[in-house]
Amino acid sequence: MTTYPIETPQQLRTLLKALRQSSHLTQTELGTRLGVSQKRIARIEAEPGVTSFDQMARLAAAMGYRFVLEEVPASPPATPAAGEAQW
Repeated sequence: MTTYPIETPQQLRTLLKALRQSSHLTQTELGTRLGVSQKRIARIEAEPGVTSFDQMARLAAAMGYRFVLEEVPASPPATPAAGEAQW
């Protein structure tokens, strides 16, 4: 299973378009699967942050994907390098 870590809206924007294209779907074809217009798919790809989670989940499912939340491990506290002052 391939995972796609996303931390910014720009990454999501890029990924949505890439997944649609790798699924060999046009915006019109994907819109037909979801019952929305090509313009709506273009808007979702351009501004995914203003799209409801329900519609994002339906869009992902229509392309054969799903959203998964993953816990990010906490970073260990930084330790000063040898010779650096500690505060």
